[in-house]
Amino acid sequence: MGKYGFEIFIGSQSNEQFWYDFINKVGKIDIVLDDGEHTYDQQIITTEMLLGNINDGGILVVEDTHTSCMSGFGNQKYSFINYTKKLIDHINFRFSSFSNIESEKRVWSIQIYESIVAFLINKHGTDTVSAPTDNGGKNDSSKDFRYEDHSLVKKLEIITRYLKYFPGFKLLKKYIKVFLVSSRSQSKKFFK
Repeated sequence: MGKYGFEIFIGSQSNEQFWYDFINKVGKIDIVLDDGEHTYDQQIITTEMLLGNINDGGILVVEDTHTSCMSGFGNQKYSFINYTKKLIDHINFRFSSFSNIESEKRVWSIQIYESIVAFLINKHGTDTVSAPTDNGGKNDSSKDFRYEDHSLVKKLEIITRYLKYFPGFKLLKKYIKVFLVSSRSQSKKFFK
């Protein structure tokens, strides 16, 4: 640490070698506030280089993320917000049923605010196995509302009562449900 209780490191955020040198000199970090030039490369490379170097309970905050909606900061296909969306998917891939998909273990959670994305670090949380539960095979006769709005899926359920003993039908039923639900999605209008 410098004479006045802090030290300044000057370099390009998009230069990975700058970050390697920084990490070697500084070590683990508690809090990072990224307030650079806001190009996608700078925001993403800073995040990628520092996430693994933040102490448990620490946080990395990237501000001015609204630049992901603007031109002049890089190819918008590779914007910081699109990168963040990818990390959100990879956090959800920690669910045990996705064990064959690479998941995100550096970040416990991501908080999004207007123009700010915060990455929270919790090593214990990311190491916790998320697994489905069951009721030991007991049927409580509760109604499954997942497909209530999908009349074709309800008809499929009726048909499966008679075809469930045919080899491979359980898997086929799953694919048919996915197709029927996704092809008749009412949520599409929210992605325009």
